[in-house]
Amino acid sequence: MSDRLTDSHRDDVRVAIPVLEFHVAFGCNLTCESCSHYSNHTHAGNAAPSELERQIALWNQKIVPKSFRLLGGEPTLNKDLLDLIRIARQGWPATEGTQLELITNGLRLERFPGLPALLEQTDTRLVISVHHDAPDYKRAMEPVRELVEGWQAAHALRVHWRGSHKYWTRRYHGYGSAMKPFADGDQRASWTNCPAKLCVQMYDDKLWKCPALAYLPMQHAKYQLGPEWQPYLQYEALGAEATLPEVAAFLAREDEPMCLMCPAKPPRFDKPNPLTKARTERSEKQSGRL
Repeated sequence: MSDRLTDSHRDDVRVAIPVLEFHVAFGCNLTCESCSHYSNHTHAGNAAPSELERQIALWNQKIVPKSFRLLGGEPTLNKDLLDLIRIARQGWPATEGTQLELITNGLRLERFPGLPALLEQTDTRLVISVHHDAPDYKRAMEPVRELVEGWQAAHALRVHWRGSHKYWTRRYHGYGSAMKPFADGDQRASWTNCPAKLCVQMYDDKLWKCPALAYLPMQHAKYQLGPEWQPYLQYEALGAEATLPEVAAFLAREDEPMCLMCPAKPPRFDKPNPLTKARTERSEKQSGRL
């Protein structure tokens, strides 16, 4: 347990964790098949600045993340994005060793002209997740690259272009109400091979082991998932009333029965172009077919 205690200050007894994530937005302008956050299942809703401020106040005296990620969904769908970044940095200052990251697909960055100055001011790393290599996707990303290069020329920014499509794996079978968990029966392998095993979620005033568990109730509320999901819907997240030893024990826990919902060996697959699918779905919604 002692290796999870931060050494930033000798009297700081908060529990240190590698990654903490917060959903700025639940919806997304892309539709990436088998998204582990279920953002391709037409969810919606944005976090208010007051919500983030409240949740940070519940936890920043107990934990200190090495990386605090603002993501979604697609965070640039939230008009309050700049305020959320400010609040996140105030909650876990850079002097405490927390790297603040904004993870986005980049396609709506032009809507936030004040973002580069704020990223520089708050020492926030911009991570742009590239979700496909199809020609039309590359064309859509060209103005994004030009925009970000202009930002970098004018500001001291740290930018990482992440080729997410190169490592995409399937996390569940099917879509919507027909979604099914894996049934490989090897919880240790599922945890060991899980790409999100360190991605603790701060959601609904609680800490959750991973995004697949955190947002499963939301998925169930919308689609009424089948009985095979019931064991996983019983998962108990960690409430803010937890003591420091309880927080440390929760974060130190590795594989557990809840891991069985995910594959023991996540199958790699080439997902359909999420940009093309998103355009198709928007067209169908406008025509009344969805």
